[in-house]
Amino acid sequence: MAKYLILIYGDEQRWDAATPQELRAKDEGHRAFAATGGARVLAGHELESSSTATTLRGNDGEGLLTTDGPFLEAKEALGGFYVIEAADLDAAISLAALLPELASGHGGVEIRPIVDHG
Repeated sequence: MAKYLILIYGDEQRWDAATPQELRAKDEGHRAFAATGGARVLAGHELESSSTATTLRGNDGEGLLTTDGPFLEAKEALGGFYVIEAADLDAAISLAALLPELASGHGGVEIRPIVDHG
């Protein structure tokens, strides 16, 4: 089984403006995703707002440059992630397709294989 990182992106303003009903529906969707994935879901977490991010960059050998905010400014922010095991990319796509953000009209999911150095 290969491991994949599923990155969940969306519009933070729309997430922040979600009604209690919308938040419950999203939470139910994530519980359904985790239940369907079972032991294949190795980890997953919702992230705090991108405004809480701290970015570190190399400063041409002059130490670290530390800034507030996300690494990249973008309309869609990284809101959470899952690490899963799947037989192949098609299986990872089938599982990720269950995520509620894909039905929101402003979210998206990126799936990336995790490199196995073992």
